Amino acid sequence: MANVTISGQELHDMICVAAAFLEKNKKAIDALNVFPVPDGDTGINMSLTLQTAAKEVREGKKDSVEAVGAALSLGSLKGARGNSGVILSQIFRGFGKALQGKQTMDAALLSSCMEMGVESAYKAVMKPKEGTILTVARMMSEAAKEAVKQNKDVIQTIDAMIEQGEKTLAQTPEMLPVLKEAGVVDSGGMGLLVIFKGFKMCLNGEKVPEAEITNLGGFVAPTAEEDNSDIEFGYCTEFFIKDANGALTEENAEQLRKVLGKIGDCVLVVGGGPLLKVHVHTNAPGQALQYGLRYGSLSSIKIDNMREMHRELENGADAEVNGLNKVVAKENDAPEPPKEQKELGVVAVVAGQGLCEVFSELGADQIIEGGQSMNPSIDDIAQAVKHSNAKHVFVLPNNKNIILAADQAAELLKGEVDVRVMPTKSIPQGMSALIALNPDNNVQDNAMDMLEAMEATNSCSITYAVRDTQLNGKEIKKGDILGMVNGDLQTSGQDVAQVCKDTIAKTLELGGESITMFYGEDVSQEEADALAEELEAQYPDFDVQMYPGGQQLYYYIVGIE
Repeated sequence: MANVTISGQELHDMICVAAAFLEKNKKAIDALNVFPVPDGDTGINMSLTLQTAAKEVREGKKDSVEAVGAALSLGSLKGARGNSGVILSQIFRGFGKALQGKQTMDAALLSSCMEMGVESAYKAVMKPKEGTILTVARMMSEAAKEAVKQNKDVIQTIDAMIEQGEKTLAQTPEMLPVLKEAGVVDSGGMGLLVIFKGFKMCLNGEKVPEAEITNLGGFVAPTAEEDNSDIEFGYCTEFFIKDANGALTEENAEQLRKVLGKIGDCVLVVGGGPLLKVHVHTNAPGQALQYGLRYGSLSSIKIDNMREMHRELENGADAEVNGLNKVVAKENDAPEPPKEQKELGVVAVVAGQGLCEVFSELGADQIIEGGQSMNPSIDDIAQAVKHSNAKHVFVLPNNKNIILAADQAAELLKGEVDVRVMPTKSIPQGMSALIALNPDNNVQDNAMDMLEAMEATNSCSITYAVRDTQLNGKEIKKGDILGMVNGDLQTSGQDVAQVCKDTIAKTLELGGESITMFYGEDVSQEEADALAEELEAQYPDFDVQMYPGGQQLYYYIVGIE
């Protein structure tokens, strides 16, 4: 069977089955995030990435593996979500390059595809942490090489890759202490393994099983994506570099990778021609932006706190896939935009009726309902931008997991509308940025003012644990109330009000003069008013304001400035 090959049609089928299998198991991948908050989404991110790729593959040519590989590469890059999705897109980018000029794929070519995919991912992400999807991918690539040496066919080679992937996945808790502490395996690696199991399933003519995978490598399937317990570089910084002349080269990308590697880690620089996408974890985001300016103009600047762990719910991803996100104009259904464009517009992603009203009153032209219980699609954001009918539109994602979709919407509208994605990762940051906008100032000054206001705002939120776990040596039980400061778990307990007070006290250590609070749908007005009175008594020099937010999952969302 050493001569068995895979055709373009078969590769198409493999990708579609793998996408369905990953979608089936996304909940299992999500469920046991290291941080036990109710909106973990590693599986969702990887599934959405592969679904976009599969859609591109279905709509493209299938007469060769080259054509399918090109569609896979393009689709995964367009749909990449989160760190795991970005890395997956880079693996498939390498796949696509290896398939250029090829009609069919045999074992040797599969090995080359995996090798080039791993190379592409490692090249794009400097100083990667072992124990991630990269580790599993690298070891699976080594297994493919060995299988080819033993003259195994393409199906047997996939078998060898899966076997090695399972072994490596089982070892990830030894690579990352936080995984071992929580008793789980790496979720990004698990997602990659699920994809290859889907490939094999297709080649065997098997249907996607109804039941989820429950055990991989001796560990419970749902896992955590990466180690966030002891982060050296505090800010995840992302931006695009644009060159109108299309003169950005791989040499430029490599130079930038090297210089960024001196001030941080997890450096990602991909693209070329007119556009480079840059990602770095650093303690000096401003310096990273200065380096980028050497090569062209910057756009879609995003700066996240690395401990930000708030995720989207599974049903939110389902809503996105099914196109159920709702774009809400200030007067409910969006009217026909006027013929004359205004200078500045604002689109905000907001969850909760009360919060939607606040953002509308503050001047947001278009509001997309979503963020915590649903992910807006790229098209949702693009349509909202168009409805704002402005020459320059600021997009406030208000959630780190929506920023990439906003970036992609901006790219989609490039040349049509000037879209500025502000890297707001919480509701309080979005509010501060919106308040800082001055219609009388130019777009660049507003962008700087909004960014400054955003960075001056610390956010905390009160939610609950969805499972038992250990974090930083602390025992967390399912149902415990959790207090997060800028995405980092700081406090826990049994009483919502007490945890909220403790979390605010922790946040105030970072500075501030005012406390703005929004209570969720599971908190009564009486409870919120009582807490506000206690805080006013405890902090007489602070301006304490309490508003109905109506958000799900989070009892309180608090901004401190």
